[in-house]
Amino acid sequence: MAASRPNRLFRNLTAKIAAIPMILTALVIFVGGTLWTVLYSFTGSRMLPKLKFVGLDQYERLWETRRWVVSIENLMIYGICMLVISFVIGFILAALMDQKIRFESTFRTIILYPYALSFIVTGLVWQWVLNPEFGIQHILRSLGWESFTFDPLYNADIAIYGVLIAGLWQGTGLIMVLMLAGLRGIDQEIWKASRVDGIPAWKTYVFIVIPMMRPVFITTLVLVAAGIVKVYDLIVAQTGGGPGIATEMPAKYVYDYMFGGQNLGQGFAASSMMLLAVLIVVIPWAYMEFGSKNRG
Repeated sequence: MAASRPNRLFRNLTAKIAAIPMILTALVIFVGGTLWTVLYSFTGSRMLPKLKFVGLDQYERLWETRRWVVSIENLMIYGICMLVISFVIGFILAALMDQKIRFESTFRTIILYPYALSFIVTGLVWQWVLNPEFGIQHILRSLGWESFTFDPLYNADIAIYGVLIAGLWQGTGLIMVLMLAGLRGIDQEIWKASRVDGIPAWKTYVFIVIPMMRPVFITTLVLVAAGIVKVYDLIVAQTGGGPGIATEMPAKYVYDYMFGGQNLGQGFAASSMMLLAVLIVVIPWAYMEFGSKNRG
């Protein structure tokens, strides 16, 4: 056993040496930058970082700021709705595509195409589409429905749902593709057995197929949740955080305070809270993925 350990250590030595620059880059830039950010979140840094510790003052000030609290509320609304609706629509589209329909590749490309666009383009497009002067509201009113009203981006109470529409339009295609890949990995014998036993298709999906696709769901959940936490460019392009602060998001708050408000300490504290939100998602995923394998 002891002799096998050195052999295992020197196995694929060339590949391990080639990976050293990447590992050092990850340690210095990502891990080092993260620790540096957390450290300076406990300081009173303004325009430039300086080690003048103020304890938890930045965090207390952060959670007493209405703009930050509203951004967290918006993130919760946007995140929960995005996860639930995009997963439902994405899975339904994937199940339909899995029926070997005609022109499948064409439909798949059309549905996935919005994901190829940047969030800046998506935000601008949906800003025009939802504009009451020449968007959906204008078109339907010109067709005779003169009392029709649809201007979510101009109503502070529902503006975040206007942003949600744009996010769903762009992100659902990726979820569909990931789900479709998972469905294509299901053994066809399962479907044949369920048809022989007379099990309805929806029961096969709910009680057999979906539990078998657990790794796909978890991976998709992590990808989408990480994108939700750091959503920024969609907000800037579509609403700029308005009307007022109705569509403010944590990432925009961090950017504004670090570069616009010249308050690095406050920005570092907000970014540390965003890091905590990401860890809350990633750590359970890593435990379920790798912990279960180790136990196995």
